[in-house]
Amino acid sequence: MIEDTLKDIFKNIDDICFFNSKKVLDAFHKNKLSESHLNGTTGYGYNDSGREIIEKIYSDIFKAEDSLVRGQFISGTHALTVTLFGLLRPNDTLLSITGKPYDTLDEVIGIKENKSSLKSYNVKYEEIDLIDNDFDYEGIKERLLKDKIKVIKIQRSKGYSTRKSITIDLLEKVCTFIKEIDKDVIIMVDNCYCEFVSKKEPIEVGADIVIGSLIKNLGGGITPNGAYVVGRKDLIKLVAERLNAPGIGKEAGPTLDMNRLILQGLYFAPSVVASTLKTMVLASKLLEDKGYKLEPRYVDERADIVQSIEFGREDLLIKFCKSIQHSSAIDSYVNPEPSDMPGYLDKIIMASGSFIQGSSIELSCDAPIREPYIAYLQGSLTYEYGKIAILKAIEDLEG
Repeated sequence: MIEDTLKDIFKNIDDICFFNSKKVLDAFHKNKLSESHLNGTTGYGYNDSGREIIEKIYSDIFKAEDSLVRGQFISGTHALTVTLFGLLRPNDTLLSITGKPYDTLDEVIGIKENKSSLKSYNVKYEEIDLIDNDFDYEGIKERLLKDKIKVIKIQRSKGYSTRKSITIDLLEKVCTFIKEIDKDVIIMVDNCYCEFVSKKEPIEVGADIVIGSLIKNLGGGITPNGAYVVGRKDLIKLVAERLNAPGIGKEAGPTLDMNRLILQGLYFAPSVVASTLKTMVLASKLLEDKGYKLEPRYVDERADIVQSIEFGREDLLIKFCKSIQHSSAIDSYVNPEPSDMPGYLDKIIMASGSFIQGSSIELSCDAPIREPYIAYLQGSLTYEYGKIAILKAIEDLEG
């Protein structure tokens, strides 16, 4: 009965999935993807035709001038770090206009002291918070007119905050606003968890450079590691030289046995993202009916694959995370416990019985142990597996 009330929302998700599936297939066809491109290279990775085709495909999908898609990136945080160090120089200023970034960037930026941070290289950092889930346009304008900002960072997904995630329409509005004030400022977008949730991606609405992880949306639960950076050709060159070495840049980087997995993951990604979104909509509807506070609500437009659930109590939060673990394919018998994790300020509980370690396009749930005790649910390779897990979690909460 509840699924019947959600059929229009599910139909919209299916329409977006079809659009993005065609986008992927068109990029494969345009670049004449062949079986030979599935093979990898070793050593230096020179003349890797598969890697070159993958990066052309990513550029076409994102409507970007160039891209860097590499297994040498170990995470989204690593790709963000390499990008920041590639773009910024001593005495430059980095401005975040979505408030404080995700916790794992605290030591990268220097919000938390670290001798290897941007701050240690005399890169200055400032931030402007959102106002009622929208950008502080007056604050942004005032800061841009004051003196030069080199890079503006926008984090679309909410991270461990209580704000809403940034929709593609809202992103377009702020990019247009910024470029009218300073056309030369670099707009950098953290796109993690947001790919293929809508029909447009950030480059299409004014961003200069965009970063995301391959063990999230675009990996489709198949790509075992890596990340992508897409955007202006001159900026991608700077990032590639920071990842590898000046003078080498994109020309090296062995793909080993990754090419097939990157391409196959991308091929499945629109469908997997759609399954995830349906799982999150169902969870939101069922848990809202049980009286929990959800963000987004099941009727809201979604910007990413993350569903936050406010429990108000530590014991309920932990119980929910344990239940998600018990519905996982891997390590279903394990009870997750809150613990310290590198890069995080609070103890974290993580439920992730995934085929790929830390893969958040597979069903997972994590949360910092702090008030108001919000769990962040995401992923599901199929809607059916997600549905089984959500029904079990609600049963456990009430048990």
